[in-house]
Amino acid sequence: MDRRENKRRAEKVEAAEPRNKLPSPASLLPTDPALYSGPFPFYGRPSELGCFSLDAQRQYHGDAQALRYYSPPPTNDQGPHFDLRDGYPDRYQPRDEEVQEGLDHLLRWLLDHRGKLEGGPGWLAGAIVTWRGHLTKLLTTPYEQQEGWQLAASRFQGTLYLSEVETPAARAQRLARPPLLRELMYMGYKFEQYMCADKPGSFPDPSGEVNTNVAFCSVLRSRLGNHRLLFSGEVDCTDPRAPSTQPPACYVELKTSKEMHRPGHWRSFYRHKLLKWWAQSFLLGVPNVVAGFRNPEGFVCSLKTFPTMEMFEYVRNDRDGWNPSVCMNFCAAFLSFAQNTVVQDDPRLVHLFSWEPGSPVTVSKYRDAPYAFLPTWYVEAVTQDLPSAPKTPSPKD
Repeated sequence: MDRRENKRRAEKVEAAEPRNKLPSPASLLPTDPALYSGPFPFYGRPSELGCFSLDAQRQYHGDAQALRYYSPPPTNDQGPHFDLRDGYPDRYQPRDEEVQEGLDHLLRWLLDHRGKLEGGPGWLAGAIVTWRGHLTKLLTTPYEQQEGWQLAASRFQGTLYLSEVETPAARAQRLARPPLLRELMYMGYKFEQYMCADKPGSFPDPSGEVNTNVAFCSVLRSRLGNHRLLFSGEVDCTDPRAPSTQPPACYVELKTSKEMHRPGHWRSFYRHKLLKWWAQSFLLGVPNVVAGFRNPEGFVCSLKTFPTMEMFEYVRNDRDGWNPSVCMNFCAAFLSFAQNTVVQDDPRLVHLFSWEPGSPVTVSKYRDAPYAFLPTWYVEAVTQDLPSAPKTPSPKD
């Protein structure tokens, strides 16, 4: 995209800015990888605090009912031969992506458990609360060349909350998603259906519906540098035969990718896709990613396990590869940037951090809609120190 096109896009976004935009701080955060190539920062081993489930109607349950169990096929010379197109589109119920959930499900869990957190309200007051997916985007930013992002940040009772905002470009891309890409998305979920059972010791049943409303989410705490983190991430399954049954060490991430036969294809895979797999799994403490490689007809022909802690070895000697230290140092720098920028304690005040490839991170300030994301039911419950969440909080409240 040339500079004129970038300028036109920026003018469009500028023209659409809400009227409640406030004077913004003039600070910027650079993203050049060379600036973050120091030693690997401290990252505490993620510790699971609890979990929650979302059912077929996307309703919240404060338990593990949606957890599935890793049940791979027997190893033989034939390969698994899973048909990832089976059931599409007749047995497919995709989540409504128009519903912007923000942090709502995580906040629901937090309301139910904030009084039981080790360290109590004081620990939470200095913490950062967000989704694992938002942190993943921060980790990969120094090497990302395609997609920008926006993160809304609000401080409330000392805690910094970070919630992603869909960029205009991402929204346009989603609404214009071609049929092939929609089918590829289905294939990823279908692969999980072939690899997971509903109960330990039972077998997968790929004959049912693929419903992407259903999710099992782990809630964890960790620390990056001096930043306390409380975050949640969706987990594909747990391995009953894992060396450790203690989560998150027993969790498994499942992925699909196209078959590759040329060294150049593998190099690209290691540089780009493996970076995202590493960031996603490392943050959550998931030890292994199991990948199913599909042929052009949509059949999985082979499985390969990528231990998370060994992924960097594939690019260690690649001059155009990625470096975990750069990823984590940038993430720590962004969190410091956000903590130092968002100083006013006000759930209705939003600092919007925006980034496009090739540019630094910028900040703008807004009050209330459309960027305020902490729901009224959460703010009121925390303010009144209510013991639990309301039964049916409205996601748009």
